[in-house]
Amino acid sequence: MIDSVPVFIGITILFMGGCAFMTGNALARTWRPWWMGALYALGLGAADRFIGFALFGGSLLSPGGYVIDTMVLEAITLAAWRVTLAKRMCDQYPWLYQRSGLFGWTDKIAHRH
Repeated sequence: MIDSVPVFIGITILFMGGCAFMTGNALARTWRPWWMGALYALGLGAADRFIGFALFGGSLLSPGGYVIDTMVLEAITLAAWRVTLAKRMCDQYPWLYQRSGLFGWTDKIAHRH
């Protein structure tokens, strides 16, 4: 599964997690659907396994490791997509929407009545 906790934190969470965050952010800024982020995270998971293998001697073809790494990267990608989309909706349509928490927005017109 996970070859080493420091490698998992350094490569998967910090390095590739940053890549996943930028991926989700870019997809939301260009109005792409959420499922594209899920597909891109599959590739990020493969790149993560390769970097761990090439730099730290981890197992390249570990199905369990790939699933864990990819699930973490998918979560980061989709969270970044949703946060950016919520911000973008409220910035682009301020007369219609207001922020409602980190991941959402609400309709301003429905709150007037």
